[in-house]
Amino acid sequence: MERRLRMGMVGGGKDAFIGAVHRIAAFMDGKIELVCGAFSVDPEISKESGKELFVAQDRVYPDYKTMIEKEALLPEGERMDFLTIVTPNFLHFEPAKLAMESGFDVVVEKPMTVSLEEALALQEIVNRTGRTLCLTHTYSGYPMVKQAKAMVREGHFGKIRKIVVEYPQGWLSRLSEREGNAGAAWRADPKRSGKSLVMGDIGTHVAHLAEYVSGLRITELCADLTTFVEGRLLDDDGSVLLRFENGAKGVLMASQISAGEENAVRIRIYGEKGGLEWANEDPNNLIVKMLDQPRQLYRTGNAYAAPYTLSSFATHNTRIPAGHPEGLLESFANIYRNFALTVSAKRVGQTPSPEALDFPTVADGVRGMAFIDTVVKSNESNEKWTKFVL
Repeated sequence: MERRLRMGMVGGGKDAFIGAVHRIAAFMDGKIELVCGAFSVDPEISKESGKELFVAQDRVYPDYKTMIEKEALLPEGERMDFLTIVTPNFLHFEPAKLAMESGFDVVVEKPMTVSLEEALALQEIVNRTGRTLCLTHTYSGYPMVKQAKAMVREGHFGKIRKIVVEYPQGWLSRLSEREGNAGAAWRADPKRSGKSLVMGDIGTHVAHLAEYVSGLRITELCADLTTFVEGRLLDDDGSVLLRFENGAKGVLMASQISAGEENAVRIRIYGEKGGLEWANEDPNNLIVKMLDQPRQLYRTGNAYAAPYTLSSFATHNTRIPAGHPEGLLESFANIYRNFALTVSAKRVGQTPSPEALDFPTVADGVRGMAFIDTVVKSNESNEKWTKFVL
């Protein structure tokens, strides 16, 4: 890289959990610096946040429109290079659109938008402008998830037959949105969150994980959504049967009323010759289960000899020696680093490496919104199977 990339941020001000996570991840490799922001819809909170983050006060803006317009007028050597958007879902589309049309790349939280129509519009803007859009589907950044993907791609398990993904949480087991929980309040509000709470907030994560690791696209699904907590405006639990393009079958479970659960993301994939299992709560381990063989345990950071050598995608995203846990922040940082390497390579007319290009893009964002649409349509339908809308 010729220099650090300059980042601007929309949202993520004082006491905003996800904004801090993004900044830690972005700064971890020393390839990115924060130079400006519109950190809150409240200009005073934005100013206070800017002070705490040591951002020059003339680069702390009252709103994202002012920020993008003024940054675009600065000399190339001073203005931001890309914009990170860490706002509620309904405030993703407009900042991303304006940023890309003004010459800036974008990192955006998932789900990418609140509707499939907005997602398709962003995809058109990416194609028209040539900008890079990165979507933070965090779980795809883990080294052992990338190892799992490589092993499936290399045919280690034969033809894939079954894919099971789950994401149970318990934090919305009560009506938290009426109890002063700001994060619950906007997520449970269809005007700010979209058509589905559970599928928009966490279901898209495991739908993306299923397609990312297997390399297969969902073609049809059969969904059942439920709102268990009385008074809630959107669903808080869902079960989905899946069909994939090669004939494989799958099951997806996403729940935010699984009392006592934290973030128990898990994926299991089974082929003709064996299968794999990975869990977010034990992320350094990839369990491989082959027919007529003992279970194998692949661990992050080990220099295994052939035929157990870890893939270049796993090693590229491994940060510390074997035996040290690599978690959410490192996974987030892998996505930011790969995005930064890609943007920097494009700036000087170079082709990014396959490992650098391995991060979720606008295409994944479109798939995510199509997944939400199809799940809601299926839940409302009397038909057993609903074709995936893309």
